[in-house]
Amino acid sequence: MRIVKAMIAVTFASFMLIGCGAEEREEVIREENPVVETAPESAAETAESENPAEEQSMEVYLPDAEHVKQIGRTEFLEDTLWMAFSGSGAEFQFTGKKAVITFQGDSASLRVGNVDNHARIAIYVNGERVIDDMIDRAEKSYTVVESDTEEECTIRIIKLSETAMSTVGIKKIETDGEALIQPAEERDYLIEFIGDSITCGYGVDDEDRNHHFSTRTEDVTKTYAYKTAEALNADYSMVSISGYGVISGYTADGSEKVTAQTLPQYYEKLGFSYGQYLGQAPQDYSWDFSGREPDLIVVNLGTNDDSYTLTDGERQEEFQAAYAAFIGQIRSCNPNAEIVCTLGIMGDRLYPYVEQAVEAYTAQTGDERVSAMRFDPQSAADGYAADWHPTEATHQKAAEKLTEYIERLLE
Repeated sequence: MRIVKAMIAVTFASFMLIGCGAEEREEVIREENPVVETAPESAAETAESENPAEEQSMEVYLPDAEHVKQIGRTEFLEDTLWMAFSGSGAEFQFTGKKAVITFQGDSASLRVGNVDNHARIAIYVNGERVIDDMIDRAEKSYTVVESDTEEECTIRIIKLSETAMSTVGIKKIETDGEALIQPAEERDYLIEFIGDSITCGYGVDDEDRNHHFSTRTEDVTKTYAYKTAEALNADYSMVSISGYGVISGYTADGSEKVTAQTLPQYYEKLGFSYGQYLGQAPQDYSWDFSGREPDLIVVNLGTNDDSYTLTDGERQEEFQAAYAAFIGQIRSCNPNAEIVCTLGIMGDRLYPYVEQAVEAYTAQTGDERVSAMRFDPQSAADGYAADWHPTEATHQKAAEKLTEYIERLLE
């Protein structure tokens, strides 16, 4: 089997995250009248000649529930599977000689020079990552399988970067005329991870603590969350946005609460983004909780709240009360899931208040399917990624601890 990583379509049409260091990125996000390049005719002609899918007998499939297993929170919008949150995607199986996948970029993909904000995607064939790229145009296609003989393949598509800066859609899947595609099988469990930049994989591909945010260096597959799901043979869903907290987003000096950057307000949404896809934003769509319910939900919030609460007792108590209320919100949407509340990778000062929130919620409701687990803080021995975020080595240790904890819960 030959894997081809060439881009085919070069079509342009008439698009952005908040996390640590958010103020600088807001200025970029709010630029008006971006210059949009148009592809020269020769580029389009060259692309077509390199990969003339339309000259062959190819079947076109929509990435709907009939043909793909949808991973995480996705929305089927105008025949395109829209992906916003980190880790969202699709997985399918097919037997054939050729497979081509076409993506639709959002408005971020049209902003020239927007290299730190484009959506980053990965495509795996039988567990091997064959595509790792940024969606920097309105439409972009990849030939991911090309063989002289039929091959049995499982293809997984993952959005590596987070929701706020950019979203992306899977527009179509093309296979050779003899091939049929079907959704990949569901795994043993479904785990939902609710978090911030740590869960998003902020800077994990840039192990220089003095560097800052870029979607190019985010990779959710290197996080504790994705690694835990893989270790448990679990499907997953990520609900995470960099810089977000329970009562406040990240603040540099703790002087003012950043209420705009709180995760509970978007928990029941498809996502949150500064950009738009086909004129829509993911926060415009409510998430449908009537589908498969998570067996377990992991909450990893409080790191950004700590930048606001610091050592102020009243603020810490406010965090505790809001955290308990958020547990109630999660439970109302997921009546049967185990809930594990965690904190500590980038600091555990607020962890006692997480424990108190769990205790207060349980005492008030009698719900005993909620527990707390402290992560070990990252250490210099494992290094630091961009803006002091955890490295893959730190994520691996956190995944091992969380996996052991979950295994005991699910016994």
